[in-house]
Amino acid sequence: PALPALALQDITGKTIDTARLSNRPVIVELWATWCPPCRSTMAWLNTLQKQYGDRATVIAIAVDSKAEDVRTIAAALKPNYRIVMGTPEVIKAFGAVAAVPKLLVFDKQGRRSQVLYGAPPDLHKQIEAAVKKAAQ
Repeated sequence: PALPALALQDITGKTIDTARLSNRPVIVELWATWCPPCRSTMAWLNTLQKQYGDRATVIAIAVDSKAEDVRTIAAALKPNYRIVMGTPEVIKAFGAVAAVPKLLVFDKQGRRSQVLYGAPPDLHKQIEAAVKKAAQ
């Protein structure tokens, strides 16, 4: 499956055009405000985004969460990537979420190269490896 070509709106109201994200890996985390491992991974994704700069794009999609709770967490985490509310349309485009966190890694051609479910102890290493591979 490919990176869905749709316009996402982040929680600040800015549009992210996924069709313009070619030639770089895209990391999508589907997360919820009530999920501690999700928040830990989101904090770590700041490091990943900083490491890759404009050579990769991180997008965090909040599911099963209230907008005000998402904004509170965003204010605390100060992410250097975009956070999007998971509307039914957005969730349908990225696939059903049975458990969070769910991370999708898309390669430079926009093809989904990896899906990671849950939060195993080596999750961040798995994501790093997937992004490194997707960047080739």
